Amino acid sequence: MQLEARVNGAELAGKKFRLDPDRPTSIELEVRNDGDETIQIRTVRLSGTALGLTFFAYDTSVALSVPPHETATQSFSLDLSDLSNQVTGLLPARIAILDADRAVLAASKGTADVQGSLVSVYGLFGIAVLLMTALSWGAALFALARQRLPANRWRRALRFLPGGVGAGLTAVITLSVLRLVAPSPIAEIPLVLAAAGVSFALGYLTPNPDEPTPPAGAESTQETPVPQGEPA
Repeated sequence: MQLEARVNGAELAGKKFRLDPDRPTSIELEVRNDGDETIQIRTVRLSGTALGLTFFAYDTSVALSVPPHETATQSFSLDLSDLSNQVTGLLPARIAILDADRAVLAASKGTADVQGSLVSVYGLFGIAVLLMTALSWGAALFALARQRLPANRWRRALRFLPGGVGAGLTAVITLSVLRLVAPSPIAEIPLVLAAAGVSFALGYLTPNPDEPTPPAGAESTQETPVPQGEPA
């Protein structure tokens, strides 16, 4: 089974395409059946994912039969008026064709440039990750300033690790929203690992907290033992 998809006249496979919630989106499919049995296509799904999460998905019912060793086409229009509340920026996307059991028969992938709102679900998700990252770094740095970090270097490094992971995720989402780099595994995994590694190393290299010293002039309250056999 081979699938060629076009969005607003532009070929989808491996390319960037624009999704504007204010305008209808036209989808054109060309399906090639290389098998020996007729394929029944019942659903076409347009979806977008980032960081392993699906942020938008649109299912359209169709009734397309593709005989063996033949090609069939299908065209339709999608209303994406609510897409601005779900996503903004660059996002990996795909168009998939499904059978009656909703099993994926074939798919074509590309990068969607969504003209959405910053206060969309994806934008708010990025803001939440940023706030959690700031809190994590703030707690670690505050503990460092107060000399409240663990004495063990590895435990100190682990205190800084969540902030590094959050910084990497924040960078991935920011690059996506700014339409610079889509959050594909090739881009996001090295960035998150690099940020986590740097923060872990910083935590490991933080100075060992000083042990508290008794205040000057303090006298011991413990009595001096009296040797046996001598009067007290």
